[in-house]
Amino acid sequence: MPDLTHFDAEGRAQMVDVGAKAVTARSAIACGHVVMKPETLAHVISGTAKKGDVLGVARLAGIMAAKKCSDLIPLCHPLPITHVSVDLTPDPALPGVRITAEVRTTGQTGVEMEALTAASVAALTVYDMLKAVEKSMAIGGIEVLRKEGGKSGTYIREDET
Repeated sequence: MPDLTHFDAEGRAQMVDVGAKAVTARSAIACGHVVMKPETLAHVISGTAKKGDVLGVARLAGIMAAKKCSDLIPLCHPLPITHVSVDLTPDPALPGVRITAEVRTTGQTGVEMEALTAASVAALTVYDMLKAVEKSMAIGGIEVLRKEGGKSGTYIREDET
């Protein structure tokens, strides 16, 4: 098990010093989903949700969240993000909405937290936009699918290969 880098020798929380790390291209893809009743999903697909364009608003919320990650997660570094995309896809088989967020940067630390934050906030926004119709929706599956760059190289979630 690797050392937990966010703790010093005395066990106190610390921000990792990335100053000596190489600047490399880095990317991460994270996903999540919101499970809902088919009737609720019908509002998403038909565009009849009272609060408006559920997928469009959630996409923007996810993008904004990635850019604010270091304001939300105490030990995250502020990063010069070069790209964020958030895709939301209605899935009748779930039933619900599947979310995929991709974040890229050129820097000294990775963007996994930014991708996870984007997917999470997009899911929370879907819930917020539809909660008047259904309060029993469930958010889940928030996970890193892939990350590239840095000393540790490429990580691909095993069930994604």
